[in-house]
Amino acid sequence: MNDFWLLLKYLFLGLFQGFSEPIPISSSGHLVLIRNLFQLEIHGLSFEVLVNFGSLIAVLLVYKNDIIRLIQNGFNFMVNKKEEGRDDFNFIIYLIIGTIPAGVIGVLFEEQIEDTFSAPQMVGITLIITGIALWVIRNIRGHKNDGEITVKDALIVGMAQAVALIPGISRSGATIVGAMLLGMKKETALRYSFLLYIPVSLGTVLLKADDIINDQQLDVLMIPYILAFLASIIATYYSLKWFMNIMAKGNLKYFSFYCFIVGIIAIILL
Repeated sequence: MNDFWLLLKYLFLGLFQGFSEPIPISSSGHLVLIRNLFQLEIHGLSFEVLVNFGSLIAVLLVYKNDIIRLIQNGFNFMVNKKEEGRDDFNFIIYLIIGTIPAGVIGVLFEEQIEDTFSAPQMVGITLIITGIALWVIRNIRGHKNDGEITVKDALIVGMAQAVALIPGISRSGATIVGAMLLGMKKETALRYSFLLYIPVSLGTVLLKADDIINDQQLDVLMIPYILAFLASIIATYYSLKWFMNIMAKGNLKYFSFYCFIVGIIAIILL
């Protein structure tokens, strides 16, 4: 029976992390709240690394055509000087630039950030901040396409992604808010946000791979970890597809309401 509940716990956490990763409600903040609410203990970072990797795979699957196009056109512009590949080459450069702030701050201050902002009440406050930001952009209609992004845009959205290292500040929410405030169209903001997720997530997996290798509970938790990993892939894939549809219809205000409600509950009850 204990083994069954262990599997169920990791399945639930994998599904929830995967579902909440793409949508602007902060998966990291919700994991803090769920652990506190249900008194769930996850020892070590192996679980977080694995479910993060699962979400990364799902994002790669959803955006595989964009990734292939960027690589092909970027290579043709860089090597063969084909002018039609310039915009995609620049887009790759802007993804690299946008990755720098979160990469630097994450490496230097991630532990301090988690220690400072991981209390449930603090997560409640940051969820409300996320809700306010989503409410601000609910009716914005941008004009910039992929080829109109600038270095300044990339840096600002990158800094927004760095702010999302704080639990409760949604990564997708922060980057989409930043992108749309800079005038990007919804489709461009969404694509840039999730393509920007790829290098940051990949870097996290690579930097913390030793946590999995050195995990003393790996033998006992191998099957629960695999189950959570697979659940994260499936949940992220379908959640991202759903969120893309929500973005197209301009219904971000509902996520704003959700963040307000959960944030207030966390402050008052947890």
